[in-house]
Amino acid sequence: MKNKELIIGLVIGLLASIIGLIATLIIFGKGNSITDSLDIAINNGVLTKLVSMGAILNLGAFFLFLKRKQDIRARGVLIATIVVALITIIIRFV
Repeated sequence: MKNKELIIGLVIGLLASIIGLIATLIIFGKGNSITDSLDIAINNGVLTKLVSMGAILNLGAFFLFLKRKQDIRARGVLIATIVVALITIIIRFV
């Protein structure tokens, strides 16, 4: 049961990061579409900054789960945030 709750939190955290990335691409992107904005961000070297800004939605999911006393799901969101941070570090330095 705990593993299922952890996986649900992990999936929600990853989805929140993806939705946040898309939202930042729409708001701050300079292209005509999301893919254009993504290509421009990659070429200009600002993709990691946009990914980090997109992970801010995880903060809301984390505190929502804590407020509802769903600590295991909150732990899954925290793990998803750490995964996104590691991916960001790898992208930045590779």
